Amino acid sequence: MPEKERDSRDRRDERPDRPEKSSYKKFFPPKKKFCRFCQRNVKFIDHKSVDILKKYIPDRGKISPRRVTGTCSFHQRKLATAIKRARHLALLPFVEE
Repeated sequence: MPEKERDSRDRRDERPDRPEKSSYKKFFPPKKKFCRFCQRNVKFIDHKSVDILKKYIPDRGKISPRRVTGTCSFHQRKLATAIKRARHLALLPFVEE
């Protein structure tokens, strides 16, 4: 390989105009998410326990996703059906006012 090509590749790798990656990731490592239902060994999520279900519904009334709450896929499906049943029985609102 000629010297000219090698020099041009070396210059491309340096890239002084590119900003460095943000350093806040070093100081704030991501918090480990865990399923609260698995910890407590819960097999069935009751749709009548409104105080538990309210924790998984934000202000706008949507069901929070797994990536936000940290629940496992099994319990997320059970949680979603329990919230939908509670809404149907008018224990929970569909939309916050």
